[in-house]
Amino acid sequence: VESTAGMNKEVPELVQEFLEGDENAFRTLLERFKRKIYSLAFQVLGNHLDADEVVQETFVRVYRKRKELKDVKYFSSFVIRIATNYSIDLLRKRRGHSGISDDSASLPGEIQLDLSRRVATPSENFERKRLMEEIYRALEQLPPRQKLTAILHDVEGYTKAEIAQTFDCPEATVRSNLHIARTKIKKILKQRLKAKE
Repeated sequence: VESTAGMNKEVPELVQEFLEGDENAFRTLLERFKRKIYSLAFQVLGNHLDADEVVQETFVRVYRKRKELKDVKYFSSFVIRIATNYSIDLLRKRRGHSGISDDSASLPGEIQLDLSRRVATPSENFERKRLMEEIYRALEQLPPRQKLTAILHDVEGYTKAEIAQTFDCPEATVRSNLHIARTKIKKILKQRLKAKE
């Protein structure tokens, strides 16, 4: 639980305190970032156990690598990069195993919100659920960087500049990965829809 003193502090101040050895500042940062990391990991990996593992391992690695952080204002990118890299490692380990769930509760929060804005008929619900499953199956076929770029930008709402900073690459690379990912997803979806006709 975040202390009341830690709740009022800005992230750079907390990071500085953490880098100076303050364990409470580290716990406060963990509380502030764990949902974001969990959400990202769940969208990439598709299951709760792996997402929990990514959250835990990310903060273990943040603690171990804290001396590599050059500037406190880049802490968010530092954390997301570590979470992203670990998610990619897990994804590569289990490549070929489908993580698609039949439970609509496994859809990302933004998508659940969009789907809940209008009360739909059961057949509309079924079609939406099927479409989301197809999109996630298509995402599973992408290479890890393209998949993560699409998720970070199109689902999580990160800017291309933030993603470039996270991946430590030029913004042009992010734009390229995003374009390729979207093109591949469209192609995969078209093929699947044609096959089902």
